[in-house]
Amino acid sequence: MLCLQLNIKKKYELWSLVSAYPVRFSLIEFEHLTGLNCGYIENLENPICEVTKEMTSFWERIGVYVDAGPTSKKIIRACQRCQEWSQDDRIQLGYLVIFIGFIEGRKYSTAARASLARIVMDLEKFENYPWGRVAFKVLMDSLRAKDFTKSYTIDELIQVLHIWIYHALP
Repeated sequence: MLCLQLNIKKKYELWSLVSAYPVRFSLIEFEHLTGLNCGYIENLENPICEVTKEMTSFWERIGVYVDAGPTSKKIIRACQRCQEWSQDDRIQLGYLVIFIGFIEGRKYSTAARASLARIVMDLEKFENYPWGRVAFKVLMDSLRAKDFTKSYTIDELIQVLHIWIYHALP
C-alpha cells in the first residue's frame, strides 16, 4: 500500500489505492487507532521547559547533558542502575522510555529531542501532552522521506500503519 500512494498536496495525509478505491491515513485515523491525545498545541515540537536544578540532577543521573537528548543506549544503562532512585525519578525514567522507544522511535544510538524529553520532569504535563500529534508527525515525516523502491525499513510507530492497512483491505 505504501508503494501505491496517490500524489497529493497535503503534507500530513497519505492516500493509497486499495482495489481501485482511495483510502486515507491522516491524524484522524491515527488518533482513532492509537487513542493517543492528538490535540493541537502551540510550539508542539519545542515546548518551553525551564531548566531547574532538579532537572539537571536527573539528566546527570542518566548520563546526559541537559541540552542534549538521551539515546536509547543511555536510557537502558540508566534502567539497569535505577534501583536506589526515588519513585518519582523511576517514573520519570519510565516515561522517558515510552517517549524514546515509542513516540520518537529513533534508532538505538540517535538522541531524542531534548526539548520534548524534558517534559518528563513535569509528570502531569507529560500525561496530558499531545504525544499522538508528535508521534504522527514523526511517522509522516519519515514516510515522506523514504524511497520505497530501495527500502521498506521504517522506524517510528509503524504498528499503527499495520493496523490501518488491515482495516483498509477488503
